[in-house]
Amino acid sequence: MNEVLVTTMLIVSLFALLGSGVWIGLTLAGVAWIGMEMFSSRPAGDAMAITIWGSASSWTLTALPLFVWMGEILFRTKLSESMFRGLAPWVNALPGRLLHTNILGSTIFAAVSGSSAATCATIGKMSIPELTKRGYPPEKIVGSLGGASTLGLLIPPSIIMIVYGVAAEVSIAKLFVAGVLPGLMLAGLFSGHLMIWALLNPKKVPRSDTSMTLTQKLSESRHLIPVIVLIGGVIGTIYTGVATATEAAAVGVVGALILSGAQGSLNWTTFRDSLLGATRLYCMIALILAGAAFLTLAMGYIGLPRHLAEFVTGLNLSPGVLLVALALFYIVLGCFLDGISMIVLTMGVILPTVTAAGLDLIWFGVFVVIVVEMAQITPPVGFNLFVLQGMTQREITWIAKVCMPYFLLMVLALLLLWWFPQIVTWLPSRM
Repeated sequence: MNEVLVTTMLIVSLFALLGSGVWIGLTLAGVAWIGMEMFSSRPAGDAMAITIWGSASSWTLTALPLFVWMGEILFRTKLSESMFRGLAPWVNALPGRLLHTNILGSTIFAAVSGSSAATCATIGKMSIPELTKRGYPPEKIVGSLGGASTLGLLIPPSIIMIVYGVAAEVSIAKLFVAGVLPGLMLAGLFSGHLMIWALLNPKKVPRSDTSMTLTQKLSESRHLIPVIVLIGGVIGTIYTGVATATEAAAVGVVGALILSGAQGSLNWTTFRDSLLGATRLYCMIALILAGAAFLTLAMGYIGLPRHLAEFVTGLNLSPGVLLVALALFYIVLGCFLDGISMIVLTMGVILPTVTAAGLDLIWFGVFVVIVVEMAQITPPVGFNLFVLQGMTQREITWIAKVCMPYFLLMVLALLLLWWFPQIVTWLPSRM
């Protein structure tokens, strides 16, 4: 009963602070301070200082600002325009035609961004005007973009995977590699949905406006070469063991600078804007991580994770039922918090339970990332919904409705990963 009272008080404190507009990172630290002062004998002040310093000075976390900076550099280059030119000739033959550029473009950009919001904004700026001009249905343009842009969280390098790796103390390099096949599987499911819709509604798909020979298609494909080389450099160095995730992030930043310089879009303004943009975003993430680290410590002193793990273990839930419960929990939580906050706020409590259930932490990391992806297109705080609303000026309920098929496809993906866990575990085991 005591644990229920403590948990209730901390949850009320959390939502009271969040509701009053306090920054998420400061809210987490504040709840931790309340918990330690009221329910533990350890002085909160020095514990907070030591924990926040340890969190901020983590070498593993160095990969995070580097990948954020890489995404910011590419966000300000001609990369999206080049990708559209390279992809468009090849998708014209598929049912659904140019709608597939949203799926393929998001998949490729996800591999050099790490952020679903950046993927959504970058690909959307390119594809929404182009596809609208060609007469494609707006619900399919926006829906396919909203669904596919969530791949920015799953296909490496992924910011949220770094956060999970630090929280769960598992190999970030293995997490990155584990996300490749599930990411490609999701992209295939999204494209498959578009093909089935196009075959059922042939009159809604505009005719192809160009007819290219194979030579012309290959010529246009040269625009994809720089981004493919960059992806290969980042993921290849991790997979082969040549570089750690942090070192691969540095390779990515250097490659992005070279790429933007070769495109002629690197100047002092774009360099400064990319650096300031990355600094602002990382400072927000770092503050959340620092607050979450202190909250995790406080939870440990209070003993809540141990009691919760004992409670869940006492229920004797099968791993499958446990995962269904956790998926519902994260989807509901995603209605109020962003993905990074969801991970750092809950891992300290959830991980002992997951470990006790005998689940592989690499596999569980991919599972959590896909559930967080689902939350990105779930109102009222679906980040991708906000990005799409800003670009289209549509009602957020309409955007959520047209993204719903992709939400259901992610549910199908989770079932496939449960039935065939090798989709996640095979590549990491070959490293």
